[in-house]
Amino acid sequence: MYIVVAIIAFGLLIVVHELGHYSAAKLLNVRVNEFAIGMGPKILKKQGKETLYTLRALPFGGFCAMGEDDEFTGDPRSFTAQKRWRRIVILSAGAVANFIMAFIVILVVNAGIQGFIGTTVTDILDGFPNEGENGLMVGDTLVSINGERLYYRADFELFVGLIERRGDKEADLVVRRDGTTIKLDKFPLERRWFSIDGVMYYRYGLSFNMIEATAMQRLRYSLYTAMNYVRLIRVSLAMLFSGAAGVQDLSGPVGIVDAMNSIGQDSPTMSAAVVNISGFMAFIGVNLAVMNMLPIPAMDGGRILFIFITWAIEKVTKRRIDPKYEGYIHTATFILLMGFMAFILVNDVIKIISG
Repeated sequence: MYIVVAIIAFGLLIVVHELGHYSAAKLLNVRVNEFAIGMGPKILKKQGKETLYTLRALPFGGFCAMGEDDEFTGDPRSFTAQKRWRRIVILSAGAVANFIMAFIVILVVNAGIQGFIGTTVTDILDGFPNEGENGLMVGDTLVSINGERLYYRADFELFVGLIERRGDKEADLVVRRDGTTIKLDKFPLERRWFSIDGVMYYRYGLSFNMIEATAMQRLRYSLYTAMNYVRLIRVSLAMLFSGAAGVQDLSGPVGIVDAMNSIGQDSPTMSAAVVNISGFMAFIGVNLAVMNMLPIPAMDGGRILFIFITWAIEKVTKRRIDPKYEGYIHTATFILLMGFMAFILVNDVIKIISG
């Protein structure tokens, strides 16, 4: 059942993305040739006044065809005939739609929370190895970790988790103590076993303050959660390019659906599963928004980059560049991306089988 829910959730993210492009195009009176949900062969189709609406066989993907790579035909409503700012708005609208949807989902998920955990230390467990004036003390507020600003304990857990994934057991902390900012470079941070009332817990050994979940705090927490997702993607990309993470750590649609299914199965109740899957879906929505805006050919960000490149070239040469040349580049890159996605697909299947 959760697999079906996961497929629907992932498909919804794609639909929202393409609806962003579609809505912006319609608002700007730009012709849309086809609006497709899914990829591959057509299952259902309906011809509108000018747009063909299709449902395709594969539930992963979709597109909003506006003839972006067509040669200019003289139609003033064609995408290629639009001013640059209008094309940029249309291309950006998909990512904007995903981000707005993700924020709304985060806000709804946080609506039932009664309180949030902050970053001010309220208790240090016995056995914590670095307590004192040269370490952490009760009342200290964590400001940043490795240069990343902290707002809630969730931020702290997130970035310490990334540190541990790299194999490091220390980080550069900035704390605020009695109005003074203190730097704690190469501060040891790792989970260990602590005894609390005779029960052993695997923790960092720190407790933090509680923040009442007022309407303003829920809004603030939701905004920071969305921002944290963007930061996590940035940090993950940096880890990928630095070699701290590998291609084997990447996941495609199959891996994402499997992760959603696992989240649902590991949740104690159906309502908890809905909340947890929704939270993960919000993260994937932000991920989809950010990745699509990267300056990579065939992606929305790459198309926007080419708008600026062609503007610069046309300013110098005083000649209009035929859109078909840009289309050749995007098509070639799209083929490479499809090959890479096929590799990720196989990698996802292998990870699922090997369990």
